[in-house]
Amino acid sequence: MTNTAHTTEQHAARIFLSQARRPDLANTPRLYTRGPAGSFQPLLWSDLARDVERLCAVLIELGVDVDTRAAVLSDTRAEWGVAGLAIVAARGTLVPVYPSLTDESLVYVLSHSQTRVLFVEGQRDLERVMRLWPKLALEHMVAFDEVDHAAAAAASGVDEALVRERALSYSTSVGARGAALCARDPRLVEARLDRARGDDVAYMLYTSGTTGAPKGVPLTHDNVGSNGDDWVKINGPLIDEGDRDLLWLPMSHIFGWGEFCLGNQLAMQTYVSSPASVLDDLSEVRPHIFMAVPAYWEKLAKTAITTAGADASEDARRAELLRVTGGRLRFCLSGGAGLTRDIKDFFYSAGMLIIEGYGLTECSPTLTLNRPDDFDFDTVGKALPSVELVLADDGEILARGPNVFAGYYKDPEATAAAFDDDGWLHTGDLGRFTERGFLQIIGRKKEILVTAGGKNVPPANIELRFASDPLVSHLVVYGDGKKYLTALVDIDESAARALLGDEQSRLSRAQLRAAPALHAEIQARIDRVNNTLARYETVKAFVVAPEPFSVEDGLLTPSLKIKRKQIYARYAAQLDALYR
Repeated sequence: MTNTAHTTEQHAARIFLSQARRPDLANTPRLYTRGPAGSFQPLLWSDLARDVERLCAVLIELGVDVDTRAAVLSDTRAEWGVAGLAIVAARGTLVPVYPSLTDESLVYVLSHSQTRVLFVEGQRDLERVMRLWPKLALEHMVAFDEVDHAAAAAASGVDEALVRERALSYSTSVGARGAALCARDPRLVEARLDRARGDDVAYMLYTSGTTGAPKGVPLTHDNVGSNGDDWVKINGPLIDEGDRDLLWLPMSHIFGWGEFCLGNQLAMQTYVSSPASVLDDLSEVRPHIFMAVPAYWEKLAKTAITTAGADASEDARRAELLRVTGGRLRFCLSGGAGLTRDIKDFFYSAGMLIIEGYGLTECSPTLTLNRPDDFDFDTVGKALPSVELVLADDGEILARGPNVFAGYYKDPEATAAAFDDDGWLHTGDLGRFTERGFLQIIGRKKEILVTAGGKNVPPANIELRFASDPLVSHLVVYGDGKKYLTALVDIDESAARALLGDEQSRLSRAQLRAAPALHAEIQARIDRVNNTLARYETVKAFVVAPEPFSVEDGLLTPSLKIKRKQIYARYAAQLDALYR
């Protein structure tokens, strides 16, 4: 059955439960996950709906209600989806948390959001969070996997009685405990859903700013629901009920969570994968739908070209690409950063149109999309039906619509800076419209790097960690649209000569800056900083600038701040060489 109808329902849990109660869907698979034997096993709509309702009942018993924050700290898995739906069904606010966060960042997000309930994967996460327990306002945790409370207490130094009291079992919650609560009050969950409002805050997402701590972005059911409905109006006709979707993106990102929710709305059969297995799963599952960040589309293209062989014809390369991707892809979506034209052309030549768009977390997240029947590969598409876009005098993209958030959580100054008096959100991105009305992104007004994996990285947060290093005059992080971050390093030559000793005192500037011992010392210092960062924030390679930065050469402002755009332009060749 082709998806052509649109729903006025904006609530993710209501949409899911309504679909799960359809007689033609209830006893059919909604998800497939790897079982103990390694093969994909089906999870029925009806079974997942039962688990959502039971877990929701437990959350209600724990006091979750409107404005209660409940977080999920986990890689993508079926239980992630159940937990997320149960949280919003209870009128709570879902706070997705990246497992890769450092302890410092994890404490900040959970504390700033005032999270009371936290879902974790298993033993390792339980022990980690219990070590941080005194710094948090948490009341309960729920572990997806079975855990050893005594071992967690011993590893974290927390009283075992506290661990047993606060760390609940997911299997018990969706089993006996949840079943008893639902049996006692069969309308418990429905009554809570009846009270839900479109302006309830459904999600609290944390996005990095240019400096300082990440900002909380509250999104309501109406925000996200309107964006989803626009998406379905544009792309729904491409997707049939029962189509196979391979979900491997992190559900802690709005891209991955959105894919899961759209699967509920469009009645897909979603196979849950992971970054480690997605390449093999593509050829096994042979999905009709695949969503990925640019870095992975690039990997698929490179895999096909390499496997086909250096002397292979274009037809042979296209045939290999079809084999690698399963040969049935009908809907391909790329998001999180820009995808290069050559990759889009290669897939299109093999019969696969990769749809690309543009958006921000603050916009739930999509503002523009290329349409299946109206696209321009050199652009990010046209505005969604309910979105208004204009350009400011300086070319900054301004947005307005029901998908746009109302303001940052507990940050009135950032909110005031984000909106003008007419209610337009200032995106910080610069753009232009083509004659046909397609939007092109031409730069960023704000200094945020977006990696090819879709991670937002404020470079200043990394660079500031080197500000007090006597050896490093300036370190400039690079990597917008790249698979990983690199850096350009300007050294303090006096400190470098002192570090290297007398034998280096007569080296020329070029010899000094190329000295292996100096490079080894810089690498050691970068390694120490990397150990304090999330994996996607780490600097993987560097190059030393051949000349010191100065005001006179246009690389520093009069107040000795770096001029990022000019530095990138001057050293683009050296920095890009680090990716070869």
